[in-house]
Amino acid sequence: MVERVWPALVDLVVPLQCGGCARPGTRWCRTCAREIADAPIEVRTRVALPVPAYALGRYSGVRRQAILELKERGRSDLSVPLGRAVATALLALDRWSELPAAERLLLIPAPTRRMSARRRGGDPVTAIAGSAARVLGGRVEVTPLLVTSMWARDSAHLSAGERGDNLTGAIRIRRSVRSRFSAVYGLDAAVVLLDDVLTTGATVAESVSVLANAGVEVHLVLVIAAA
Repeated sequence: MVERVWPALVDLVVPLQCGGCARPGTRWCRTCAREIADAPIEVRTRVALPVPAYALGRYSGVRRQAILELKERGRSDLSVPLGRAVATALLALDRWSELPAAERLLLIPAPTRRMSARRRGGDPVTAIAGSAARVLGGRVEVTPLLVTSMWARDSAHLSAGERGDNLTGAIRIRRSVRSRFSAVYGLDAAVVLLDDVLTTGATVAESVSVLANAGVEVHLVLVIAAA
């Protein structure tokens, strides 16, 4: 009964509306679902990336609004439709032979600062990855390998060069998941680095480099939106 009553009480306090277009009466409308279900697009960044990068679309409209609602306004429920969209994109990329044939698929969320994750009640990208994995089935593993050091500055207003300097040495492998990851990665696996927004490419480039130095080959980068 609590599980049925609690959402109703929340809706009385916070009006129920679509996280993509603010349409009342639904958390995620069919129109927004169709808009983010389009085929992924390949993107180029100012910082050269060593692997292909794809996005569900541009950082505007439904995608921008959903990301802001999820990250800044506590709409954790939006990780479910965004995860479904990511799963759809991964299936398309697999059909296009953009992913290597492998027994398993590993989704590695882009790094975040622990302080930011605590403030948001968890890491939104990891939540999206988890939703995508549930859609795709048991051969998909979510491994939050990366973390950003607390001394790295917020990169929102930094140039491409400044972002690169800011992140050099700031991204590292989580010690707590090293052993578990080694067991999973020992299997035949395709590896995808997942993020919410791709801007200059500095974070993704540094993340791929850190993983490569740890012996992990990233095959593809997928983001919700490209700025």
